[in-house]
Amino acid sequence: MKGTTIYMIGIGGIGMSALAQLYASRGALVVGSDREASPTTELLHAKGVRVFIGEDPEHIPDDVSFVVYSDAVHADNKERIEIKKRGTRELSYFEALGEVTREYMTIAVGGSHGKTTTTALLAHILQKTGKSPTAIVGSLVKDFPGSMVGSNFLEGKENAPFVVEACEYNDHILKLRPTILVVTNLEWDHTDYFKSFDDLKKTFIQAVKNIPSDGALVINSETAIGKELASYAKCRVVDYSTESVPGLSLLGDFNVLNAQAAKAASRTFDSQLSEQAVDAALASFKGSWRRFEYIGTTKYGALVYDDYAHHPTEVKATLSSVKKKFPDKNIVIAFHPHLYSRTHDLMDDFATAFVDADNVIIAPIYPAREEPIPGVTNQALAERIATEGTSATFGSFEEVAAFLRSHDTHDAVILTMGAGDIYKLAKPLVQ
Repeated sequence: MKGTTIYMIGIGGIGMSALAQLYASRGALVVGSDREASPTTELLHAKGVRVFIGEDPEHIPDDVSFVVYSDAVHADNKERIEIKKRGTRELSYFEALGEVTREYMTIAVGGSHGKTTTTALLAHILQKTGKSPTAIVGSLVKDFPGSMVGSNFLEGKENAPFVVEACEYNDHILKLRPTILVVTNLEWDHTDYFKSFDDLKKTFIQAVKNIPSDGALVINSETAIGKELASYAKCRVVDYSTESVPGLSLLGDFNVLNAQAAKAASRTFDSQLSEQAVDAALASFKGSWRRFEYIGTTKYGALVYDDYAHHPTEVKATLSSVKKKFPDKNIVIAFHPHLYSRTHDLMDDFATAFVDADNVIIAPIYPAREEPIPGVTNQALAERIATEGTSATFGSFEEVAAFLRSHDTHDAVILTMGAGDIYKLAKPLVQ
């Protein structure tokens, strides 16, 4: 990478910013652009990576070697148009990441839920046990050196393993070539791409078939889908459900499963790892950005947390754990739905996911890559939730912020939740 100049469009994305750090750590000059400043662009700036805000072809260096673009950046982006005019080599994020996985002994973590935490836990175990891994994770991990809230990239030694989070959307997972594949679980999601659970399953069947014969599949063989996927493996199959784990600082039974998967993967990579050392690493893990992250306490005594849950199963599991942790508190939720298609296709599941909340407000749907679907709105979701007996309303971001301030009492737990920008409303409550 020394002497290479790389331009990255959408560099502030959680995966893109981690890849930028990997390139920079290997000697490349990395420059990029994004639509707005964010915690990840601030992290890149602190690490000496130049980031332009806004799209402008003049930002692109004349001597650029190749370009990597985020999947959220479409072909009509001015910088991508300029790159095509120049004839410069252009890769999507997952194409570029796929090339990296071919250079390392790679452990990839995929699945519908828990893959970010499992990836972070696995990298943390290998780091604490002296394996010096390189890692790319879909969140800022407090245990990784970087900014005050950690980093989404962990720099390791050249011949050490590469631990990476694998997304299934658009079959991205199939662009990676892991020696060990961890599948946390499987449930229908990304409904704009996978039209059914069977479509999603086909992608993971192919991912399992792609594991080399000397590799391994780490999966929960006690579930029906785990057994089915394992039947397609031509490699060793490791059942993570048999692992014991120590007490964790993380909330919820679902994080016990994540810890089991991470522990099994670490010992699949190196069977000589001491169980005591692995458990000590698991117990010391501090957590990640936006994974039931404690933000602070308001002047009136309300506890404020933020969480990334955006699928009904994740929402329900998180709120169930919050209810167990704070049985006597008034649980107030500001939820930011992610994608019109997911909201539409999983509306009935969302309706029952908030049963453990006392007061819910729904922000406008975060569209990401989608156009609106008629009738699919935050109002429709709030009204559907209310039919299940939960107090629910809806509003603009300004109205959501006002709603949270009005519920700021000493006996409240306030939780901002979702995959969009809802986290931005949490910090002002405690400042």
